[in-house]
Amino acid sequence: MQTLGMAQGQFSIEISATDKPGSLGLDRLEFLVSANPGQPAKPLAKVASGGELSRISLAIQVASAEVAQIPTLIFDEVDVGIGGGIAEVVGQKMQQLGQHRQVLSITHLGQVAAFGNQHLKVSKHSNNGSTVTQVNQLDEQQRVEELARMVGGLEITQQTLNHAAEMFSRAQTNTNGATKSKTKKTTAL
Repeated sequence: MQTLGMAQGQFSIEISATDKPGSLGLDRLEFLVSANPGQPAKPLAKVASGGELSRISLAIQVASAEVAQIPTLIFDEVDVGIGGGIAEVVGQKMQQLGQHRQVLSITHLGQVAAFGNQHLKVSKHSNNGSTVTQVNQLDEQQRVEELARMVGGLEITQQTLNHAAEMFSRAQTNTNGATKSKTKKTTAL
């Protein structure tokens, strides 16, 4: 959580006994969070924004990845409400999760998509009152072009393409300069 844009954030779990046993057991669990310094931890459901909730969920998944038995994780816009450097960290964390699980991520941020080992482009087309959804797996050049579109807006310049190529190359290369293993299972949609 601290590496995902909440440097002073706190997360705790409060366990309290219930008055009587029920279908959920004898205890009541509540996630408490404080995303900002000086703020007391309060119930996650009441104080976390959509972006904070997404990032806290991602932090929990990363922390439990090696012991969890869930083979596939799907993140629908886990990058909501973030940008820039934090988006890059989210991409790195998702790539880290992909070492242990299959990860599918629906994202609109190039900084996140660059870290996947696959990139599927989903598009919709309407024709004669009918809408068709199309899914295409992108090759490396198409990925760079799509990343440029994601980060560049309406006009894609050579500078935008160069930036996208650099971002993609950096995301696909580990700190030792070696290309990441093809066994990772992170897919950006």
